[in-house]
Parts: sequence; structure tokens; C-alpha cells
Amino acid sequence: MCGIFGLVGRIDEATAQDCRDRLAHRGPDGSGLWRGEGVVLAHRRLSILDLSDRGSQPMADVSGRYRITFNGELYNFLELRRKLESLGRRFSSDSDTEVFLEAYAQWGPACLDRFNGMWAAAIWDERERTLFLCRDRFGKKPLFCAQTPAGFAFASEMKALFPLLDRLEPHPVLTRHSRDIMRYESGEECLILGITRFPAGHWGLYHDGRMRRERWWCTLDHPVEVPSRFEEQAELFRDTFLDACRLRLRSDVPVGCALSGGLDSSAVLCATVRIARDHPEARGGDVLRHAFTASFPGTPQDETPYARRLAEHLGVPLTVLEMDQDAIVSRFFESMYLFEELHLSMPAPFMLTYGAMRQAGVTVSMDGHGADECFAGYLFTMREALADASWRPAAVRSVLDAYFNARPDSPQFPRPSRLRFLWDFHAARLRRRMSGREPAASRDVGHLRWAGLDHLTRALYVATHEGILPTLLRNYDRYSMANGVEIRMPFLDHRIVSLAFSLPWTSKVRQGFSKAVVRRGVEGLMPTDIAWRCTKIGFNAPVVDWMRGPLRQFFLDEVHSRAFAECGLVDRGLAISRLEGVLGDSRATYAQGEAAWTALAPYFWEQAVLCGRR
Repeated sequence: MCGIFGLVGRIDEATAQDCRDRLAHRGPDGSGLWRGEGVVLAHRRLSILDLSDRGSQPMADVSGRYRITFNGELYNFLELRRKLESLGRRFSSDSDTEVFLEAYAQWGPACLDRFNGMWAAAIWDERERTLFLCRDRFGKKPLFCAQTPAGFAFASEMKALFPLLDRLEPHPVLTRHSRDIMRYESGEECLILGITRFPAGHWGLYHDGRMRRERWWCTLDHPVEVPSRFEEQAELFRDTFLDACRLRLRSDVPVGCALSGGLDSSAVLCATVRIARDHPEARGGDVLRHAFTASFPGTPQDETPYARRLAEHLGVPLTVLEMDQDAIVSRFFESMYLFEELHLSMPAPFMLTYGAMRQAGVTVSMDGHGADECFAGYLFTMREALADASWRPAAVRSVLDAYFNARPDSPQFPRPSRLRFLWDFHAARLRRRMSGREPAASRDVGHLRWAGLDHLTRALYVATHEGILPTLLRNYDRYSMANGVEIRMPFLDHRIVSLAFSLPWTSKVRQGFSKAVVRRGVEGLMPTDIAWRCTKIGFNAPVVDWMRGPLRQFFLDEVHSRAFAECGLVDRGLAISRLEGVLGDSRATYAQGEAAWTALAPYFWEQAVLCGRR
């Protein structure tokens, strides 16, 4: 888990080091730079596996033909290594990086199909003078590219490419329409013109100034044969989930858990504790030194009581992190710079959480991301099951129960009546049908399996591959790597994702519960009341409470500053109106707070990323 940079072209060593070291936060444990004829590969190292110098990068194979700079982890590297050794490959380190390199030397791009992990990698072929780029199935690890005056460049973050650009020019559409940012992460356009995003699930070969790119992964190409009985489906999920957690416990450094108190992170913590107890040979490093939870006392976002209960049940030490308002303000623009993107929430509290992990000596965090998108944990996807329920009373009641039981019980999250909600849903579907728009429009709509998916699974597919999940993966990569912490996500093992999109909607929304197959699968690993707790809160900054409370003066000072008055990326009148609406309304909803933040965010982004304010 690291930061990578490279260039096919010519730059001086000082510039190459500057580009590389703008990623120092991603790799605080070491750095490397290799320069060949017309090519540069660079690396910032976060040491996770094989902490010795033998694991340093850029790394060459034995023949000297190939050289790699790699950001990520191959969780099944031990099994792959044994296979490669049986084919005559020899190794000089205990790292997964060398396994990646030798696998490519043995199988070429087809090696990617054998990997269970997350990665963005570049391999230079000295003999063919080609650069191989690739990214994992779902885009957990970032990869940016730019054609610059110095040549073709790539990096883990945009900021590493800044020294090579003639100027930094914001994207005129993406930066000015910050509410519409939940789908651009799955595309190629970026907030800085001239920089593009290498797509997830693709590999590319750069040669003689041209890039040939191919898609190597589409989830719809990998259906799983699932049992017809729900109970057997849950058993299949549990077995796969436990194995995904087992693989992700391989580490030569301490492993912790980001625990919210909700179902997903609780399932990960319970599974890893079970594995460490029953299968000690599966563990590495200092597994589960302790868990960490962010606390927002007095706000709807606080789930600390649930986290405490689970940690006590498992006997795992829990660090409860209360957000320090002074730290949030003092690191506000630094966190925006490290984040370098726009999102619906401020990054500071998330970065402080992973910063506390690093300070406690934990370098790897086991997190629960991905379950909501794949198994219907979000309200906006859960409601699509109403289209599958049609007008069957029992099925409709089950979906409505799941939807309304999941809503937080707080004035910040007002509830419509069930009848009104049902009417609005079907009226919206009718309007879309009359206009010829599909509710869940995907780039893969032409795939042979698409027509066979139910309405809920189509919505989940878009959320997982093109909507909210790519955005959250990006966010948590930045939150954690800003502090030199690696996040591992068992729910996003590709075997589990393929299973999710092979199951019918009734296995996901069932008898008034969302993520039903997950709950049934893990109920034997954790307390029943946690496994079946319905309320969906999520890890979000309590933006309304902070705007109205400890950060009130900070926001007021900023919107009345000269820099804000001169900012061309925001609608200043709209931003001020939305902020004042939150400050002046004691009943302001979370949606109002989110809208105020997204109206202001382009200004904060401009100050941090373009103007260098820290």
C-alpha cells in the first residue's frame, strides 16, 4: 500500500523526486526512484508485507526485463507464489509485490484474473519498451494519467502530476456543479483539466505514444451458482465472507478495525476475531490490536453505544475518538488538500479517525465498506425493490418495513407517510417510463445478463460500479492514506460481489430487513440485536450540528472573506443563502446541511488545491 509515480519521457531527477514526494503521506516508510532510458518509475512505501529492504520498490525481476511500481495488496499472494514456484519461478523476497511481478512475467495481463486484492500498478518492459498499467476490479486503488510536455505520466494522486502541467485549470463543469459528483468518479474526467482517471477493471499498454486499453473485469461476466433456499444462500455468503476476512488478515504489521457500531463493520470485527481464535495460522502481524470508533455526542450520527457493546462482547479494546473542533479548524485546508476532491461531506473527521489509528501504531484497518451497495443497505436503492414487489401486498409491506425501519429516528431525517412515499415512487417511475428513461441506467445495459436482473439488483449494480461505491472507495483511500493507513474491505472480495449480483432481490430485502442474506449469514458471529438492528446511520460528519455549533464562526468568517468574494467556482449568493438557512433554522435537516456544504466546497477546494492554503 503506497504511492506510485512514473513517466515515459524525460524529466530531471529533482522534478521526479518532487512528484514522488508529493505522495509522501501515502508511503512514510521509504522511497525509491529508478531512471531508465526515457522512463522513470518512482515509489513511496507503506510497509505492510516483508518489512525488509527486499520489499522496496521500484522492483526488478531476476532477468532485469521487467520493473514494477505497485500500490496495493494481493491477499492470495501465498497461494500464487506456490503456483509460480511450481512453474519454475524463483523469489528473493516475501512480498506480494514480487508475486505480482513474477505473475505478470509468467502470464501477462491474464495474471489479473488470478488476483484477489486491490491495486494500481505499472510495469515497464525494458525489452519491448512498453508500459503496462492496470487497476483492480472495483477501483479501490487510484490511478491518474496525464499527457504532459515532459511525456506520459501516471500517479496515485493528481497532486503528483501538478509539477508536470503547464498550469492548473479547474474543470469548468465538475467544480461548479458539486452536487452532481456521485457518478464522475467512475468516469475519466477529473477536477483538473489535462488529468484523466484510469478506469477500474481495465489494463492498458502504452507504446510509441499510444495507449491500448482493455477491460478485463465485468461483474456480469462472473455469475455464481447459488442455492435456491435462502438459508443455504446465507451459508454460502458466510463461508465466503469468512474466507475473505482470513485472507485479509495477512500482515506483518498491526491490524485494527474501524468500528461504527453498525452491521457491516461489526460483522468484519466479529469475523476477524473468530478467525484469529480458530485459525491462528491465518493471522500475521499483531492482529486486532484494537478497534476505533468516531464519536459525535449529542448528534444523530453518534453510534458509540453500539460500538462499545460489541467491543465489550468480543473483549477487544476500543478507542473512542471525540472530534476536536480546534483540530478540525486547524487542519481544515490541509485535509482538503490531501483529499483533493469534492464530496458531500467534509473530510476532516474521517482523516482524524485514521490519524488516531496511525498514532496508536495500527497500520492496517479492516473496514465494512461495500455491503450497503451490494446488498441494499441504502434507502435510495432499497426503495427500488418496490418495483419488484409490484402490487403484491405482503411483498410491498416487506419493502416498506425495511425502508422505514432503516431511517434514523431524528428530526434531521424527516419521514414521509407510507402512502405518500409509495405514491411518489410509482409516480416517478411512470414519468421515467413515459420519457423513455430507465430508472437504473448503466454502461452495461447491453450486457446479455442485464435484462435478467430484477429492478433492485440493477439499482445496486449502478451504485456499486458507477455511483456511490467508486466515490466512497476514493474517499476512504484519501482519508486513510493521508495518514499512512491501509484499509482492507472483506465485503469487496470479488467472490462476494459476484455472489451479490447472482442473488434475487428477495435475498437482500426480506421480511422487513435490508441486507437480509448478510444478517442471516453473520448472526451466529455476533449478538443478535446487532445483527438485526435496522437503523441505517452511516459514518457521516454531523454537518448541521457543527455548522450551528463549534464551526459556526469559521464558516461565517470564510463566506465573508475577500477570497470567497473573488472565487469563481461557487454561486456565492446560493452558498450564503444555504449556510444562513442552516444557521437560522433550529429544525434544519441533514439534507439542508449537506446542500450548504456542497455549495461551499468548491471554494474550500480552490483555496487548498489551487491556491496552496494550508
